[in-house]
Amino acid sequence: MRSDPSWNPKLTLHCVACDTHHPLQSLAWRCADCHGVLDLAGFTPAFPTAADLARRPATLWRYAEALPLAEPAAITLGEGMTPLVTAPGRPDVRLKVDYLMPTGSFKDRGAVFLAALASGLGVGRMVADSSGNAGTAVAAYAARAGIACEVYVPAATSPGKVAQLRAYGATVHQIPGSREDTADAAAEAADTSGTLYASHVHNPFFFHGTKTYVFELWEQLGGRLPQTLVLPLGNGTLVLGAYLGARELLAAGLIDRLPRIVAVQAAPCAPLAAAFRNGQNAPAEITPEATVAEGIAIARPARGAQILEAVRSTGGSITTVTDDQVRAAHAALARAGLYVEPTGAACWAAISAGLIGDGDSGREDDLPSVVAPLCGSGLKSKPPTDPST
Repeated sequence: MRSDPSWNPKLTLHCVACDTHHPLQSLAWRCADCHGVLDLAGFTPAFPTAADLARRPATLWRYAEALPLAEPAAITLGEGMTPLVTAPGRPDVRLKVDYLMPTGSFKDRGAVFLAALASGLGVGRMVADSSGNAGTAVAAYAARAGIACEVYVPAATSPGKVAQLRAYGATVHQIPGSREDTADAAAEAADTSGTLYASHVHNPFFFHGTKTYVFELWEQLGGRLPQTLVLPLGNGTLVLGAYLGARELLAAGLIDRLPRIVAVQAAPCAPLAAAFRNGQNAPAEITPEATVAEGIAIARPARGAQILEAVRSTGGSITTVTDDQVRAAHAALARAGLYVEPTGAACWAAISAGLIGDGDSGREDDLPSVVAPLCGSGLKSKPPTDPST
């Protein structure tokens, strides 16, 4: 197994629970001592100048100084710098169209980092688990890197996503039971020598990809961030990435405050909304029910404590939307020319229902008070009005 010289040799995987450090070459996906989650240590971001940015291609790699890996020239698909559009009927709200990423979802932001990491370490096999979008993103970038890929998905995953996985050449394992059963099966398969568990939940490199969502917003809004970021919440990959990116911008003196994070869960499966409401520091024990927002139906988010801490530290909140609200939001977005998967409508559902709070207080005239992502393409999923969904 080789070590890629393009990254900082001081980088390690740091257990947030017991402070143990693991080398990248160990391919650890959780702490070997206490099974805690791992964050990236040994990296201090810097930021390019305005002159640098003006000369660089419109991809997420334009923020090279703030990223822990160099751009993988043979793997990148030009991901990043997605459009920011005005929301229908809401001039104070912008929607970032992340479903225009190469594989049709925001998960490309993190998946390209996992493939670059695997390639740099000389890994011959990647294993991922997903409700669909993260798996398709990992499969696509693994194909670009020439690395064998296996993806574990719930048996009920949308046929469009399964077909996309197979088209990329991934071996697909459809697991009966809950989303957590799928994750357990993948983790067991990943505990094999020479295998990288390309987990969008456990591998911290993924969050250094999703943080570019906030970097792009900062640049698109003229070096500012909105008062409120509304973000979907299942495993929290975009919440944690956005929080990381905003903290890095704040530490660099490029913004003067953290935006408030309002995270949105599906009411039938909302362990973090319940925990937030009850003042808990870990996900609440729930009995999940089926929801049209399959991409955020996570009953036991592994980084739940970190997510709760992140949202609270911004003065934010965690709210829920019903399936009927998601269906209505999905239809409204489509009539405005924005065709998303049902999960991708959850944030707009919360905004439309007035669940975000007062977004206009202290707003600059030319700065949107609220920004939300449109995370996944509707071409991947059945419409939420389909009775078989």
